[in-house]
Amino acid sequence: MTTLAHLLFLTQRQLRALLRQPWYIAFTIVQPVIWLVLYGQLFQRVVELPGFHAESYITFLTPGVIIMTALFSGGWNGMGTIVEIDRGVMDRFLVTPVSRVALMGGRLVALAAISVVQSLMLIGLGLLLGARLGGGVAGVLTLLASGVLLAAPFGALSNALALVVRKQESVIGASNFLLLPLTFLSPVYMAKELMPGWIRTVTRFNPVTWSVDAAREALKPQADWAAVMLRIGCLVLFAIGAAALATRAFRAYQRSL
Repeated sequence: MTTLAHLLFLTQRQLRALLRQPWYIAFTIVQPVIWLVLYGQLFQRVVELPGFHAESYITFLTPGVIIMTALFSGGWNGMGTIVEIDRGVMDRFLVTPVSRVALMGGRLVALAAISVVQSLMLIGLGLLLGARLGGGVAGVLTLLASGVLLAAPFGALSNALALVVRKQESVIGASNFLLLPLTFLSPVYMAKELMPGWIRTVTRFNPVTWSVDAAREALKPQADWAAVMLRIGCLVLFAIGAAALATRAFRAYQRSL
């Protein structure tokens, strides 16, 4: 119960800090909206290409942008850890009896909550723009879960990197180096059938692809739930591996003090 209470408190702390930054909240909301509207209009005729197999591009794009937003939210989560290290907040926490699991877990639970809120807003916008999500409530819940299961492990890895390098510039450089290639080496914007062969091969091992595929399949009127659960299972294993790496990084940080 103590760990759970600490986790709840630290999650609330992260969310309260976020609410004190209205401009940051505005930008995190507006940016994916721009992606959805801009790319939805720019590439709307791409569905006419042979082999695309989508009813409309906005229907195809909406889950992709939601997953991409979750990816970037997770990938940049370590920046908050850098700030807490630089200000001495992390070290002050470490001399208290607060649960070490809750220290990292609070950031990730807050990240998951933010990801769900962003996703719901984007779903609403996608519907207004004409997206058809035929999977019903189960499909939408799977979409939300797919986003969270992508944001959380990337958030854990981002925090692990922050604990190891302890420099904002290094975390920024690593995030930029990884997040955009992972996005474009996945079917966020383009159907896999139209990708070059080597990219199709790479996408099979990309967690972003697992998340996007699970979400899109679940949103079909007649979903293949076995395929969905297989990809969800891959995301869970990825999350476990990321959590293990983050735990090791946190212990290394404690030993270095």
